[in-house]
Amino acid sequence: MFTFILGGSASGKSAFAERMAAALPGPRYYIATMQPFDRECELRIARHRAQRAGLGFSTVECPMGLEKLSLPRRGTVLLECVGNLTANEMFSPQGAGDGAAEAVLRGVFHLLPQCAHLIAVGNEVFCGGADYDPSTLRYLQQMALINRGLAARADRAVEVSAGIPIFHKGAGR
Repeated sequence: MFTFILGGSASGKSAFAERMAAALPGPRYYIATMQPFDRECELRIARHRAQRAGLGFSTVECPMGLEKLSLPRRGTVLLECVGNLTANEMFSPQGAGDGAAEAVLRGVFHLLPQCAHLIAVGNEVFCGGADYDPSTLRYLQQMALINRGLAARADRAVEVSAGIPIFHKGAGR
């Protein structure tokens, strides 16, 4: 079962995804994509670790190159988050650059056969404005391709707004 969860910043999407994953059989893997570039990133990582403490996740750090990842056992996987993964692929010298969308989609689809359940968390980043620099526009274009690709392939597509899940595709639980 593949579930794609989308939401804005602080929408409750991560907590919803973690509750969903914790209710599924293990083993449970949390694929963490954020790189700790600064104190704000470090605090966000610490908050997410505390939020999922006691839920039985093994954390796998994978900021890019998801298509090379092999999990030790089939289980439930929570991929957090597609937006960070995309930025890392686009802007890191070791990343895929302008081929970020293809690399991210390949990576997620590479994970699918390794999982009993895959829950991928993405960002709704399209409501913020219109006057962006060219690199931000490229990022938004890549995210649009990825979000559409993941939603099309997912068994369930869920938007979380103000902590409330809205199921656009597949059955809600």
